[in-house]
Amino acid sequence: MQRIARKVCHLIKKVYLCIVNALKLTMGERIKKLKKIRIHREGTSELFYSAIAIFVICTGLWYLLYSVSPLACHIVMPFVCGILVAAWLMVLNFYRCPIRYFNGDTERTVVAPADGKIVVIEETEENEYFHDKRLMISIFMSPLNVHANWFPVDGRVKFVHHQNGNYHKAWLPKASEENEHTDIMITTPEGEDILVRQIAGAMARRIVTYAKPEEECYIDQHLGFIKLGSRVDVYLPLNSKVCVTMDQPTTGDQTVIAKLR
Repeated sequence: MQRIARKVCHLIKKVYLCIVNALKLTMGERIKKLKKIRIHREGTSELFYSAIAIFVICTGLWYLLYSVSPLACHIVMPFVCGILVAAWLMVLNFYRCPIRYFNGDTERTVVAPADGKIVVIEETEENEYFHDKRLMISIFMSPLNVHANWFPVDGRVKFVHHQNGNYHKAWLPKASEENEHTDIMITTPEGEDILVRQIAGAMARRIVTYAKPEEECYIDQHLGFIKLGSRVDVYLPLNSKVCVTMDQPTTGDQTVIAKLR
């Protein structure tokens, strides 16, 4: 019996150590990920002033309710403050901006310009700039995705053109041409022209583009930022090799979406 008890205790100890080590590893990975996340500069002022506004509202409401009914104050305030803080945390999540670096070879490589999901892979007639058929790959960003955009290829920015328009739902086919959007044409070192289109969605009302004409651009650099749900289209030569599938999740600056031939 003593031998069996020792074996059981030894087994319990091993299981306990395994669980502790697993938790340590998980926590370590989480801490590493958190260290690589910062707040995007597009949201710093909004987060700061909204935090002050929430503090002022909660403080003023607390004094007002407490003077009328202390009991009502203790019942209502946690509910109100909880809603305001939850809303602020959602905005904080929206403006997060991970620090990322592409580890592979960037030559003739096209990486995802945004976090999201592949919603279009098709040949399409591009009549505004190319006037021929192009391979279009589209990434839809939900409000829960990171909304920073990265350059998908190395090269030089040929031009940047902003077009006002509608605010259809970003995943609809007509959104690519009819919605407000910004076009960035990039010429790769091999001489290929790649078009990147930032598209505003039904909720998005502001497209920010950092790309400047005639500037060198590289994978890992930020192309811009789109506020709230939106979409990014990439127009590639027809002979490009597609490396993603429909509905596949993408990670901006990490997922290889195509190879130029």
